[in-house]
Amino acid sequence: MDATGHDKFNPFLSHGFLSSLEETGCAVKETGWMPQHIVARDQHQNILGVAPVYLKSHSYGEFVFDHSWADAYYRFGIDYYPKLQCCVPFTPVTGQRILIRNTWCKDQIFGKFITTMKALADKLQVSSLHVTFPSENEWHGMKKDGFLQRIGMQYHWTNRNYKSFDEFLMDMKQSKRKNIRQERKKISAQNLKLKRLRGDEIKAKHWDCFYKFYRNTTDNKWGRAFLTRDFFHTMASRMGDKVLLVLAEDEGEPVAGALNLIGGDTLFGRLWGCLPSAYYPSLHFEACYYQAIEAAIEMNLAKVEAGAQGEHKIQRGYLPVTTYSCHYILDEEFRTAIQEFLVRETNQIKHVIQILNDTGPFKEDLQL
Repeated sequence: MDATGHDKFNPFLSHGFLSSLEETGCAVKETGWMPQHIVARDQHQNILGVAPVYLKSHSYGEFVFDHSWADAYYRFGIDYYPKLQCCVPFTPVTGQRILIRNTWCKDQIFGKFITTMKALADKLQVSSLHVTFPSENEWHGMKKDGFLQRIGMQYHWTNRNYKSFDEFLMDMKQSKRKNIRQERKKISAQNLKLKRLRGDEIKAKHWDCFYKFYRNTTDNKWGRAFLTRDFFHTMASRMGDKVLLVLAEDEGEPVAGALNLIGGDTLFGRLWGCLPSAYYPSLHFEACYYQAIEAAIEMNLAKVEAGAQGEHKIQRGYLPVTTYSCHYILDEEFRTAIQEFLVRETNQIKHVIQILNDTGPFKEDLQL
């Protein structure tokens, strides 16, 4: 437990979530995600730690973009794929990537994991090893082992002990507060009803509907639908009340939805989708952002992580935060070139984060 009384459970690093991805055909060899998980045991075969690692034949489902690196390898006649990826598939959520039991030798075990991952990269003759969305401590810890450091940016909402959504709105600048209220009014004006379902309240029919929404989103964005229908059913059965599904209904019929997971002091917004024929102004903002904020306030959660990208989240109360990744590039020349690129990219991202925070949506005395 932490000081707020919440446990540190990260739903995406649980066996229930990761095993659901593999057993339902999402993160498997056939989709370019061959599991290569690393397990550390003591002399009595007790598990000391684990790290989710995958041998990958592409860069989809990672949210840390290295396609330009792959293109550079291709132009020089060198294979970038396969590569090793230590991550949670399809999930841009920060958390421990090397899970170690609380023991006196944690630092030594961590070092052994790094050595083992690098040895695996050599053995498999891959181009590179990537650790994406690790904790900040892990990020710092890997620098000395030859990993290049990279940062990114996400948008998170912070709960300042609000008792209601209106109390949160009162911290916003007047123009932003007015805009949010207008967007929320559009929902009732369209006779839409929003439901928040949790755990056993979510039935099989709801997941079947949500899968249709998910497929519509991936198909429209020319993305690949890595997640299967079975995944949603299996994951929900294993994750229980850690799952929160927001459904929008028009005359009792579901037309859109947003999937969230709950862990520790955080509500994690994950996926959104709607029917192909559904066009409802402001519904995306309501289902993904405002419903998440209301739920976090009700559950006394400290923050909402709204996923990757989306500068439009700022005017809705979500502020930029730094995310991390580490990259072990085996080819020395490419390692030098990528490091030079990352120095420039890092300076740019830090500058953007500072500007966005300085011009944020909250009243002046509440700006970071």
